[in-house]
Amino acid sequence: MTTTPATIPFEHREDVERLWSYHNMGHELRPADVGIGLGSHDLGVAKIATELYFKKMYPWLVFTGANAPTTIERFPRGEAIHYREYAIDNGVPADSILVETEARNTSQNIEYTRAILKDHEIQANSIILMSRPYQQRRAYATCKKIWPKIDVICIALPISLEEYVANIGDSRKVIDMIVGDTQRIEVYAKLGFAISQHIPEDVKAAFSRLIEAGYTSRLI
Repeated sequence: MTTTPATIPFEHREDVERLWSYHNMGHELRPADVGIGLGSHDLGVAKIATELYFKKMYPWLVFTGANAPTTIERFPRGEAIHYREYAIDNGVPADSILVETEARNTSQNIEYTRAILKDHEIQANSIILMSRPYQQRRAYATCKKIWPKIDVICIALPISLEEYVANIGDSRKVIDMIVGDTQRIEVYAKLGFAISQHIPEDVKAAFSRLIEAGYTSRLI
């Protein structure tokens, strides 16, 4: 399979687009008590969190995340710390931001954020949960398992698949991550880490074809 690093192979484009669309929850944005940015390699999470703060979508912003093998080089001080620095550099008041620096998976992101909010006596009945575009569905399913009574809106930086791949600069990495997140929707529900989510047959078929094409590095 030959391709430039930032170009999706033509023969797989439709299948990747199908998975990309599946993970977009399509939630309607509305104000919430707290915004939560899930740490990752993607600075777009900090960008959308900052934008929504200035749109008065929430008075409190929490960034959560330690490091993963895919982020240690990009964010050596930790995902949440780098996100906080971005937000402050772009005008968000430091005293409106809380950071959680220990979480190493999405379940811990939610669990540890709840604990920090409790420690700061911040009552949260509703949250805006911000993630990578293709992590929205898994973030939602995990949040509703860990925090079932919360009113959660899942949002990502509005961006096309092509733009996202160009920004990351590595189409294989992005496709591998999307395929891996798709697998986790079913696997994590079976393991009790997340609530169950419907997976349409066309999504299952696209997922299987991408695995057959070799996009397997993020499978569990």
